Amino acid sequence: MIKYKLKCKKCNLLFDSWFGSSKEYEKLKKNKFLNCYSCKSFQVEKTLMSPNVLKPKKNLPKNLEVKNLNKIKKTIKDYQKFIKNNFEFVGTNFAYEARSLHYKSKKRLKGIYGNASQEEIKELKDEGIDTHTIPWLEDKSN
Repeated sequence: MIKYKLKCKKCNLLFDSWFGSSKEYEKLKKNKFLNCYSCKSFQVEKTLMSPNVLKPKKNLPKNLEVKNLNKIKKTIKDYQKFIKNNFEFVGTNFAYEARSLHYKSKKRLKGIYGNASQEEIKELKDEGIDTHTIPWLEDKSN
């Protein structure tokens, strides 16, 4: 369905009308089935119209995205807290330390976490060393 704003050239009346398609409008216009409901003139033309743009549903809270983002941040911070309490931070030596654990069977009381480039992570994976990456949020409470 398509809605057109129509204008009668004789009485200048503006009105809306629905059509199955733009071709249907053209067919009705050509066969003189379109007329003004006020003055019965067949001098009816389409006018310029703006497209109908859907608006977001009004029943959604405006701050839904902010709430979701805060929930995600809290989850990440909870993971970070768990990792800090249960793993040893090795900084930028992560790739070296991961290889040491894997190849030399170096024993540690805790697992490790640290920083590695995407290339280093790819190399570790290619070597069969299982690693995981998570987003890390800096603590800005200072």
